[in-house]
Amino acid sequence: MNNTSDLSTFDGGEAQLAETSTASASDLSSVRLHPLQLGSLEVKTPVVLSPMAGVTNWPFRVLCESYGPDGLYVAEMITARALVARNPKALRLCRFDPSEKIRSLQLYGVNPAIVEQAARIVVDENMADHVDLNFGCPVPKVTRRGGGSALPWKNDLFREVVRRTVAVCAPANIPVTAKIRVGIDHEHETFHEAGKIAQEEGAAAVTLHARTTAEYYGGHSDWERIAQLKQELSIPVIGNGDIWSAEDAEAMVRETGCDGVAIGRGCQGRPWLFADIKNAFAGSDERVNPNLGRVCEVILRHVHLLVDFYDGDERMAVHDMRKHVAWYLKGFPVGGEVRRRFMESETIEDFRHVIDGLDATATLPPTVLNKPRGRVRYAKKVHLPYGWLDSRETTAEQRETLFGDDPMDASY
Repeated sequence: MNNTSDLSTFDGGEAQLAETSTASASDLSSVRLHPLQLGSLEVKTPVVLSPMAGVTNWPFRVLCESYGPDGLYVAEMITARALVARNPKALRLCRFDPSEKIRSLQLYGVNPAIVEQAARIVVDENMADHVDLNFGCPVPKVTRRGGGSALPWKNDLFREVVRRTVAVCAPANIPVTAKIRVGIDHEHETFHEAGKIAQEEGAAAVTLHARTTAEYYGGHSDWERIAQLKQELSIPVIGNGDIWSAEDAEAMVRETGCDGVAIGRGCQGRPWLFADIKNAFAGSDERVNPNLGRVCEVILRHVHLLVDFYDGDERMAVHDMRKHVAWYLKGFPVGGEVRRRFMESETIEDFRHVIDGLDATATLPPTVLNKPRGRVRYAKKVHLPYGWLDSRETTAEQRETLFGDDPMDASY
């Protein structure tokens, strides 16, 4: 394959991915959504990039926003304790590129006092325009300490975290939203109460990932739960789960009445998905379907941005980029040897050597286009603090255990 274009002229936008297609004529009629209003912030195209650890740093957000400039692109989760401790990694993750229209930051914590302190830092140091609270993470190292999707089981703790964060952010005109799951499992669902509490405590919107903790990322999310929550709340409800294409986004809105959609795994290796959804919500059937040459241009653009993110450390950028390359190449007929060479690359020049040997005209087979990406497994077991499910309120002993042995690792 010929060398890709000079990156100094690469704008990352739709013009560079000229290969487009139109949706099938048999598709259901398109849907139209009003702009998403979060306090004083207006998100003209109601599509949200979901925070994903190790993925949604500012280089990836910049790429996504270049295709859908009027959406909301949320930074990967910041551990509140690490931010309070001024951990260098946490501070790096708080960085935003000057091109980002809305600086959107997600906080995670269990101790309401620590989350409040982190929110105070965000406000006092003008770090963000929007704060999202993570109550949706299902990974064991988070839930076993009462955090993420385990936390809403404790109504008092959930209410206090939201209340304290809103109290800090509201005077600065920074809207606070909450990301939740359906519950721990179907015998311990939490989304009804959590949505209502978030609304009562001043949250500007709620995003519902329509799976339980136990379901992790397996099976298809239950969009009916999004419809239920939409009927129960007056604040916007954003739907999340199994949006792999613009048509999926339209279907979710049509089936649930949600006010916007959040995209997670569906955009891994496909930042142009935001262009497709923008077009769909505008009533256009234009879709982006780049060939391998165009995808490789995005890969090189992405890794150069990561070099900036890592303050010039090319090796770190290339190592970080390896997982993204796997996603970018998913479905393309490149073979195991090519993938291995990418995974062994140490420099951008190594990437270029691999790219030069590829067929730039290769396209994705229709059988893999818009198919699920990333993790699809179920959780084997939900890990929770001892006695967590005994009551919907925290006991003094539980709080001492949770907060006395600070569950938020300052070392990140």
